[in-house]
Amino acid sequence: MNLLIPELRERLLANGRERDFDHVPVVKFFNPFGQGVWLATELDPDGDILFGLADLGYPELGSFSLEELASIRLPFGMGIERDILFQTDVSLSAWAEAARQAGSIRAAECILYARCRSDDAYKTNSVDTENRKA
Repeated sequence: MNLLIPELRERLLANGRERDFDHVPVVKFFNPFGQGVWLATELDPDGDILFGLADLGYPELGSFSLEELASIRLPFGMGIERDILFQTDVSLSAWAEAARQAGSIRAAECILYARCRSDDAYKTNSVDTENRKA
């Protein structure tokens, strides 16, 4: 699998040019056989060094190498994968805090998505008192 398609690469590079901003993660990489989840927000101009949240047993903010991720060989000829369905509007700092509280990025993902679903349910089920007929 190509870990970074051109669209994602451009978004990461653009974020990398704006260093003093709490970006939303652009891409999620994961180990399909066990521990290992990475959320990337920025890419250095060298095209290799990503910045984001990495979880190899404990979530930490920092830099990691795209080349190293791509070189990891797992059983059955597999490697690190990109979550093609990953989308978020939650900032990296919020992900980091949730992951630290929950113990992992995967646990934080469940909590954050459940919170978003309950927020959406509240918005669609709230009483519209202004337009309600008496």
